[in-house]
Amino acid sequence: MKNIVEIKNFQMKFGNKTVIKDLSFDVKAGEIFGLLGSNGSGKTTTLRALLGFYTPTGGELLIDGKKYDPEDTNITIGYLPEERGLYKKETVLDNMVYFGELKGLKDPKEWSLKYLKRVKLEDKADEKLEKLSGGQQQKVQLGVTIMNDPKLLILDEPTKGFDPMNRRLLMEIIEESHKKGAAIIMITHYMDEVEKLCDRAILLKDGVAHAYGTIAEIKKQHKNKSLEQIFIDVYGGEDE
Repeated sequence: MKNIVEIKNFQMKFGNKTVIKDLSFDVKAGEIFGLLGSNGSGKTTTLRALLGFYTPTGGELLIDGKKYDPEDTNITIGYLPEERGLYKKETVLDNMVYFGELKGLKDPKEWSLKYLKRVKLEDKADEKLEKLSGGQQQKVQLGVTIMNDPKLLILDEPTKGFDPMNRRLLMEIIEESHKKGAAIIMITHYMDEVEKLCDRAILLKDGVAHAYGTIAEIKKQHKNKSLEQIFIDVYGGEDE
């Protein structure tokens, strides 16, 4: 299967601090890939370097065989960052329609209203985004991320802070994007999400891979323990 993402001997330093140490892995087209690790392990740094926000100290980070170029229309990418990036002084609907127009949707208003109904926010369409709770804003951000059916979907803790019902709803929406053919890279601390959704995963600590492969392969490498127990073993029980 074709690789949609390739990380080759990636190194990243900030001043004298080495954050990523010779990291290599790939993400295949159409798969769901778990990017795992505690806070400060290098997950978000890797994604930001992949998308060109950071210049790597060494190595290559490729999307569809080349360095990412925002002007390249051959591949569509949806990125849900850990720090959400919408216009809080504007209404929910205005936010979504604006980004829908930027992404070339034929009828962004219709799409947005349908999505807001799906996530039970139809009554919030004309409210300013800042009036919504953090979880509600996160639902809006996810809608903006997936609205143009991206071929590569990068999700940085998409369900953080959600109750079980809303976690399930968002996971269903993410699975639907996958069924449409999207490859998904997902950062999450919920190992049950990884076990349920991910085809393969990598577990980072201090910028180094401590486990990599299919979920079954990772478990086999660690005496068939659960992913949660493997995570605890790698981190030695330290706090996140």
